[in-house]
Amino acid sequence: MNPKEYKYTREHEWICLEPGNTGKTGLTKYAESQLGDIVFLDLPAPGTQVQQFEKMGEIESVKAVTDFLSPASGKVVEINAKAVDEPKLVNEDPYGVGWLVRLELSKPSELDALMSSDAYDKYVESLSQEGSE
Repeated sequence: MNPKEYKYTREHEWICLEPGNTGKTGLTKYAESQLGDIVFLDLPAPGTQVQQFEKMGEIESVKAVTDFLSPASGKVVEINAKAVDEPKLVNEDPYGVGWLVRLELSKPSELDALMSSDAYDKYVESLSQEGSE
């Protein structure tokens, strides 16, 4: 379900490590399905310094506005302009063309604090069970 090589936060963001100490980030499939149709993305400008688990943007859907938190500390090197222009891409392909921000990581060891794909799957499963009780 979720890409195995990615790391995940409890707030439903993902990061995929790339060559050159960078990481591509976005929302998980679970998050976009909970939000419904995404209509607006407010992402940080390239050059912005971000801290792990702190707000770096907002995502607006037909249901709610939610904070987009950074899965790692670093500098924003690129935002997905195509997703900003077409926020529905996040709903259609959150792990592919719907990625949001590329970071230059300042503390790559922070990724050790994130969940593996298997751990995230179990976490989401536990949330689903809580909701059905």
